[in-house]
Amino acid sequence: MKRLRSKMTTEELAESLGVARQTINRWIRQQGWKTEGLNGVKGGRARLIHIDARVKEHIMSLPAIRTRQAVYHLAEVPPSYSAPSSNLRSGIIETLESMTQLEQKRLDTLLKREGIRGFLTRLGIAESNT
Repeated sequence: MKRLRSKMTTEELAESLGVARQTINRWIRQQGWKTEGLNGVKGGRARLIHIDARVKEHIMSLPAIRTRQAVYHLAEVPPSYSAPSSNLRSGIIETLESMTQLEQKRLDTLLKREGIRGFLTRLGIAESNT
């Protein structure tokens, strides 16, 4: 299975998962996945799928995918540490959206239990009071 990008055509996603394009189109309709039109394609029906947490969660729920050893390709892309801080908010939002529902719930529980200070301490980035 190929690494999933943040946006993919139905053909690209079908090929990477080893399923038919019609299967991907059915999932888009059934699951209500976010898509956008792809200009310049004959017939005007091509679209890009936003590969967000819901899409990844659905893919990971498929027995055929779960049993593959290459599932680690669904992991997030390593972050670029040279990104300017003005992109911090969008980077955090994008990271949260790429998390599964279970990961989001666990993070929410951690934040409620530990608070921001405890969370930052766990990450090793809290400011010291000395």
